[in-house]
Amino acid sequence: MKKRVTGILLSIMLVMAILVGCSAKPETSTDTDATTGNETIGADIEVSKESTENIQVEGDYSGTDITVFIFAQEHEKAVYQSLINEFMEKTGAKVTLEVTTADEYGAKLLAYKTANDMPDIFYVGPEAVASNVNDGYLLPLDDYISEKAINDFWPAISTAYRYDGKTIGEGPIYCLPKDLSTFAFAYNKDIFDAAGLEYPDPANPYTWEEFLEVCKELTKDTDGDGEIDQWGTANALQWSLDAFIYTNGGHFLNEDYTKVVIDGQKEFVDAFQYFADLTCKYGVTPSVEQDTALGGYQRWLDGQIGFFACGTWDVGAFMDDNTFPYEWGLCGWPVGSTGVSMTRNGSVGFAVSADTKNPDASTALVALLSTDLEGQRVLSGETTGASLQIPNIMSYAKGDFVDRIEDGTIPYGDNVEVIFNYIEGTDKYQGIFVETTYTYNADWWTEFLSGGYEYVLTGEMTAADYCAQVQPAMQDALDNANELKAAAASE
Repeated sequence: MKKRVTGILLSIMLVMAILVGCSAKPETSTDTDATTGNETIGADIEVSKESTENIQVEGDYSGTDITVFIFAQEHEKAVYQSLINEFMEKTGAKVTLEVTTADEYGAKLLAYKTANDMPDIFYVGPEAVASNVNDGYLLPLDDYISEKAINDFWPAISTAYRYDGKTIGEGPIYCLPKDLSTFAFAYNKDIFDAAGLEYPDPANPYTWEEFLEVCKELTKDTDGDGEIDQWGTANALQWSLDAFIYTNGGHFLNEDYTKVVIDGQKEFVDAFQYFADLTCKYGVTPSVEQDTALGGYQRWLDGQIGFFACGTWDVGAFMDDNTFPYEWGLCGWPVGSTGVSMTRNGSVGFAVSADTKNPDASTALVALLSTDLEGQRVLSGETTGASLQIPNIMSYAKGDFVDRIEDGTIPYGDNVEVIFNYIEGTDKYQGIFVETTYTYNADWWTEFLSGGYEYVLTGEMTAADYCAQVQPAMQDALDNANELKAAAASE
């Protein structure tokens, strides 16, 4: 209990940051209760009863109440609810699904912790496993989940949720992955067609110079009113900057994650300045003011953006004509000095509360959502026609999943191989777990986001000056995180 109280008091100042690699983009917060019948995804896509009819769950959990707390987009909520409905029907359990936004998730989870009233099932990212285990919030799952199922995960997530009290990647497993996601790049084929440009070649990602020239061609005043209303790309710093930093050989921290090293680091500063210049110098992205009025994600959905980030969780929404009535495909992020297109891979895991009164039922539901083949068929879009993720089960992902995309069963943008390239790595593609994954919390990254970076995007400050200004606060936050880690390990 001492650890929990200490952790909660510290977390009031340092709200837990969930890996954004697999975060849902912000929408209106919504609570969803258990229902029956068909559910809608986005606008009109439906999850029929037939989509989940092959789900089989062993166990009678009649009289059991389970609360699930996650973040999700509209099209994700319906699919998860359909699986939960099937679980309730097959087991007799009552499950309440509470859904919020990625932005609000950390604060709401903190409220649960403060009240000492945790949901039975909730999300935890790899970067937060150690602190949650040390504070006594997570149930070890080894006695509930088969090793065979775990061994068929992608290698990148087979160890991400293990922790022995000292080292991530070793010891008991505390979460099962919701997914292994990657943040690929998407392009609007209709905008390319209107500009008379060839589509990006997924086998040869653009250089920075080539990317800028294409973005210039796509940035236009389409209605002739004298104002730009279509842009080459949109710079969502929290989601996109990493791709430019890492492909240029830059990094935020030193090798043992104890020092912030952005001040004076040429690779980092040059990449950040190029990223900012796309907005303030070349105008191929909406300005900071325009982005504040209407975010890049909505502008992409409205057909105003040529290139935009695409998480694996976005595909279902992008394939819904009512949400995104444009043809699109996947391509690589443009490459910097390394010559390798890079982006963030990510994962978030289903955790079970150490205090749950129903561990058998809770872990059975988590297994359905993470390791069950029929559940993965639903979530990856084979039975629903709306893909939320690349399957966790590697043998299925490389086999039937790809086949169902090729034969049209699973609607998908062109070039799904881009996603696999980032997940597995090639000579031209590499997906990485960003540095927040390896630190005790992500507050040093929050300092970077909150220190006034927008002045670099407006041209009022250089990237070099901003890095020099913000590094001390980032270092203080990182030092505090490492002190918390050491204190927790010694208790």
